[in-house]
Amino acid sequence: MSEPHLPAAEQDGQAPALIYIVDDDLSIARLLTHVLTEFGFLAEAFGTGAAVLRRLQTTRPDLCIVDLGLPDMDGIELVRQIALQSHAGVLILTGRGHTVDRVMGLELGGDDYVTKPFEPRELVARVRSILRRRAPHTGTAVGSARRLASFAGWTLDCAANILRAEDGTEHVLGVAEVQVLRTFLERPHQILSREQLVGHRGLSPMDRSIDVRISRLRRKIEVDPMDPRIIKTVYGAGYVFSASVSWS
Repeated sequence: MSEPHLPAAEQDGQAPALIYIVDDDLSIARLLTHVLTEFGFLAEAFGTGAAVLRRLQTTRPDLCIVDLGLPDMDGIELVRQIALQSHAGVLILTGRGHTVDRVMGLELGGDDYVTKPFEPRELVARVRSILRRRAPHTGTAVGSARRLASFAGWTLDCAANILRAEDGTEHVLGVAEVQVLRTFLERPHQILSREQLVGHRGLSPMDRSIDVRISRLRRKIEVDPMDPRIIKTVYGAGYVFSASVSWS
């Protein structure tokens, strides 16, 4: 008999991650609940945005899978509300083909997106990727002790997901932003591909999620985001982080 497909946290003896599924399509909600449970996660399904927002008042999940086409509210607004009310990761699940919807979802707090129809194992891989990126914030990962990275007058607190300026101004970064920034900080002065920065292979040329994350970071750390000096684009290759980095 094959061993159960446990997420890394449960293999280390920690509690399985709790995932909320928000989709009014009962067949998809059942499929996701079954697949996630099979892979060792805890899963709860909700048919409306209002229902999951009520649940957030009492129990905070590790991640929410949100369908953008909900009957009672716009999914983009729900993504924003989840980001405001919790530290949960957000995986956007959508049948919408419009790039603007995906970009808006990422801008408002989404970590990644999957379009319908989807392959369940790919979705599980995306879920695991988001949870790994969340580990420094939640403290669930082995070796996730607080680490401070300083660069160009900024300090990133990797345990709290806080970016601090020299004058003490603080920005709480989203999970996706921290993942990209930390990848840069660990490999400064190296050209990194979009696949390396987003954390998985086979990235579609049409996938603009990494560009959205880069744009958000530039707006925070660059003097002039339109003429970046820290995160530079290397056309046809990726991006390079040009500042020197020190860790403590």
